[in-house]
Amino acid sequence: MAYNYKGPRTKDDIIEFANRVAGPAVRSLPSRKMFEHVLKRHSVLFVYVGSESPLKEKYIEVASELIVYTYFFSASEDVLPESVALHELPSVVVFKDGTYFTYDEYEDGSLSSWVNRERFQSYLPIDGFTLYELGETGKLVAIAITDEKDPAERSSRLKGLIQRAATEHRDQFNRDFQFGHMDGNDYINSLIMGEVSVPSIIVLNTSNEQYFVPPEPVEDLEQLLRFFSSVLDGSAPAFGGDGIFQRIKRVAYDARSTIMSVFRSSPLLGCFLFGLPLGVISLMCYGICTAESDDDTELMKRDGFTDEEEEGEEDEQQQLTAGAEGDEDDDGEKIEQKSPTEKKVD
Repeated sequence: MAYNYKGPRTKDDIIEFANRVAGPAVRSLPSRKMFEHVLKRHSVLFVYVGSESPLKEKYIEVASELIVYTYFFSASEDVLPESVALHELPSVVVFKDGTYFTYDEYEDGSLSSWVNRERFQSYLPIDGFTLYELGETGKLVAIAITDEKDPAERSSRLKGLIQRAATEHRDQFNRDFQFGHMDGNDYINSLIMGEVSVPSIIVLNTSNEQYFVPPEPVEDLEQLLRFFSSVLDGSAPAFGGDGIFQRIKRVAYDARSTIMSVFRSSPLLGCFLFGLPLGVISLMCYGICTAESDDDTELMKRDGFTDEEEEGEEDEQQQLTAGAEGDEDDDGEKIEQKSPTEKKVD
């Protein structure tokens, strides 16, 4: 089997990925002590509870596909803590955020889609790699953009509001939203090709590159929830997108960003890389615009004439015309004059 790693490029994350895919797709939990150990070690884990069934076969199939993202375990009902109450067996349960949620085929759809949506904590720190992975869940990503180096009261308040929306209103927004916070606005600015103030709140639709911003600063939870509801019902104005205009704008923005980054890091190198080609192209354009046309000369040469020959022929023609009336032979007949072309042939 070959597994493609798409997570953050850090030592701990790469080691975690290697340990995860090195073992079986579904690991067994033989005791409650082992269950408590893995529960403390992993922020998100999926557990199949019960005996052999068609659901377990489907669970193993999903685990083989999504083991690159998270851990999958199996256990009997007596291994789980007494606080975990399951209405029916077998069941698939996800443990995260200090609680657990049970898979319901009728409400949650396919098991693969449910696992893909639930493999993240409800609220988490987000960076570029995490945002890329969140795009595969199909959810909207609600982000509180803050500056961790310069924390302010408003930044803490926005993070708290986002976290409360994720935990207290999970039933209303969990299916459609993923919540988190991001340090700094550099990545978001490059993503939306604009400027986002810090601190602020933004909702990203990674499927079509649209984004939504509150029409006014968010002051309380009720105002934030209304904004999320307006995004879901389509009344909130959407910005960006993946249309042709946005694609052209993206090409221009990326080119400008690349040039600016080169000049910021090394101005001399930037002048050489961009100044030399522009200078050569300018000289070529100047030479083309100032060059004399040789079309007439080439045409005359193809017809067998040069400038001197053409002038000589014109003089000869004038002389012949002037003396044509007086040129007669002794019998009173006019002397037949040859044309310049005939003379040239002779």
